[in-house]
Amino acid sequence: MKFIGKFLLSILLIVILIIILIYVLLQTTWGAGWVSRLVTQHSDYQLSLDKIAHSWSEPTEIYFENISFGQKERKPTVVAKRLVAGFSVRQITEPYHFDRIQLQDGTLNLDPASLAFPLQADVLQLNGMAIQSPYGGWELNGQNVNAGITPWKPQIGFPLGRNSRFQISARSLTLNGIPAENVLVQGEIDNNRLRLDNLGADLSQGELTGNARRDEDGAWQVDNLRLSNVRMQTEQSLDEFLRQLSEVPKITIHRFDLIDARMEGKNWAFSDLDLTLRNVTFQDGDWSSDDGTLSFNASDLINGAVHLNDPIANLTFSPRGIEIRQFSGRWQGGLMRTSGRWQRDGQRLELDDFMVAGLEYTLPEHWLTGWLQPLPSWLSEVAVDKISANRNLLIDINPAFPFQVTALDAFGKGLVLARDHQWGIWSGSLNLNGSDATFNKIDVRRPSLALTADRGKINITELSAFTGEGLLEATALIDQQTDRGFSLNLNGRAVPLTVLQRWGWPAMPLSGNGNMQLTLTGKLPANAPLKPTLNGRLHALNANGQTVNQTLAQGELVSDPAQ
Repeated sequence: MKFIGKFLLSILLIVILIIILIYVLLQTTWGAGWVSRLVTQHSDYQLSLDKIAHSWSEPTEIYFENISFGQKERKPTVVAKRLVAGFSVRQITEPYHFDRIQLQDGTLNLDPASLAFPLQADVLQLNGMAIQSPYGGWELNGQNVNAGITPWKPQIGFPLGRNSRFQISARSLTLNGIPAENVLVQGEIDNNRLRLDNLGADLSQGELTGNARRDEDGAWQVDNLRLSNVRMQTEQSLDEFLRQLSEVPKITIHRFDLIDARMEGKNWAFSDLDLTLRNVTFQDGDWSSDDGTLSFNASDLINGAVHLNDPIANLTFSPRGIEIRQFSGRWQGGLMRTSGRWQRDGQRLELDDFMVAGLEYTLPEHWLTGWLQPLPSWLSEVAVDKISANRNLLIDINPAFPFQVTALDAFGKGLVLARDHQWGIWSGSLNLNGSDATFNKIDVRRPSLALTADRGKINITELSAFTGEGLLEATALIDQQTDRGFSLNLNGRAVPLTVLQRWGWPAMPLSGNGNMQLTLTGKLPANAPLKPTLNGRLHALNANGQTVNQTLAQGELVSDPAQ
């Protein structure tokens, strides 16, 4: 018996010596290399580490120095200066489940396509880590990240686990190209659901706060999001910027506040913008809402050649469309105000009352070409129940035919200004008059125009102006069909006989003041020259009793003047 006891004691001592030897060897460079080779050769993972360490002051923890771990033939999942693994009694039944895993000073690559991390922990801690996830719709790059995830049970497609709570802070973080600083996120993962209970960040020199959640189908619900004091610059055009925002998955915004924002891009800018949006869903570049609202005001809104000062708008959204409860602003020195609605059915914009006063507007260089361009798909028709304009200045500096109208007033009713995505005067009545005007260097006084329109024609019942010592009066009829044929009858009494020459009619051998009668027909098709379609006849009589008759055929004078 004494021999057996000594033998067993010797075996026990040998085992203890072997354990001590393994314990010591594992904490050497050779031991770290042996563990690295063992894992790499007998698993789907590749492991590299410099040192394994243990301290009896923290007996339940083991340290791995300068560790690199990940799936073979892929970018390493973890590269860290130190990994701390905390043990617990649970290790007896679940050897790969740790009480705590801590990663310090390194990089964590979140690739959902990689094999699941073979370890689990009650708590995963990140200290001073960089996080990268350049995959799919979430391109993430975070620096100096501190985080806690409880519990951590990674699976394929779920690198942070299916069910866990998390808190993440980062000195800087870029998500889908949008940089932020001093980021704090608290929330919970529940399979495909994600809840962000608290979200905060410094974004574009402003402050972002809010909370949101992602449903199982990937749709987002933003309960509250507040962005204040933003100062943002981008190289994108406004269309590109809005398109980027619309490419996010389905998102329902219950409340979004943008406060004192200054944003600038390619040919657009917003200054001192305050905006509140409620209860609107965006999906596939479109929107839907049952009771949404949008209100905003700013000091300046610029988009291309359009520059609005002090715009104010209040809109409501419904399945039928958008109700424009209020819209006002200053444009080109004048004041604009309107209300109305945009109807989804038919893409029709209806304005109840459109008013503009004090405008000083120079038409853009190619304004006529823009007038002929089709409207976007969301705007098929524009109707104005009542339009009024007071004391406006309208200028065209086109050298081919410049003009200017001073103190221009207007009044219209029942106007349809666009139909089938094309600008025009398709219906209604309109009256225009001014105090003075210049048309291709011909000065006129009290110009006036009155017209009515329907689907078939535009009937100009009055077109008159004083010039020199006399009066010009005309009527015209314009067909609304594709070739837009027209007829014009003009009479002048005691007017300068050179006036028509400045407006395109061939020169006549008479001078001074006189009377004239002109009949003219032609066509006004889009993107086609006018002159070859003109046919007309002119009779003129000067103060000395001399007369002239001229005939125009296909834009050319075909008869010599007779006196």
